[in-house]
Amino acid sequence: VLTGSQRSSDRPSSDSRMNLFCSVKFATTDYNRVVICMHGTMDDTFCYVHKGVKVRKNHTSRRDAFQSVNTKPVAKVYYNGEIDFFEDLPEKHKEKAYFDDKIEEKIFLLKVFPNITHEILDFLIDQKYRGIVLEGTGLGHTPSILYNTIKRGIDEGVTFCMTSQCINGRVNMNVYQTGRKLLEIGVIPCEDMLPEVCYTKMMHVLGHTRESDEIRKLMRKNIAGEIMEDTVIL
Repeated sequence: VLTGSQRSSDRPSSDSRMNLFCSVKFATTDYNRVVICMHGTMDDTFCYVHKGVKVRKNHTSRRDAFQSVNTKPVAKVYYNGEIDFFEDLPEKHKEKAYFDDKIEEKIFLLKVFPNITHEILDFLIDQKYRGIVLEGTGLGHTPSILYNTIKRGIDEGVTFCMTSQCINGRVNMNVYQTGRKLLEIGVIPCEDMLPEVCYTKMMHVLGHTRESDEIRKLMRKNIAGEIMEDTVIL
């Protein structure tokens, strides 16, 4: 259970005490996934518990800045210790937990912007980056000026994954011609995975395999709740 505070403990409006209390309380349950526990409102009423792969900080200073994306929070923890779960407890892992630190560090997260040029991608490919997460527009698009460079990278063994700049929703690259062209080139659509989560997952996947088919399979596979079967409208 990860927690923190939006306001330091020396301030009267600090959220640190309640966040810590609720985190410790939730840690005593049988829930066995990585989560974040922070204020659910601006008041000291309850904390929300969010899946670590489905949460984003959506405000610079509000005490309820952390919010679940494309899904509901895991639970609500009250100051009196009461816990309301919004989902069933996940099955316990049968295997013994171990620390797996095999990662590929040469991964880049690139936000697509209107006047982007192919030189940026050329540079990343020349610098031997093994994977590039594209934070595309809308359903998962880039300007056509990048197509040839993306194809060059894929031909040279670079993995390209597509996420969206939109907070909610999921990529669907079959809707418009630009998306279909990127699919044809070999870009991997990553559904409703958050860009930062896709970046982290790619570090793990490329740290374990260089086989393009296996990379595609793993990036499209839901491992820890990072990909929802259906987009939840909240």
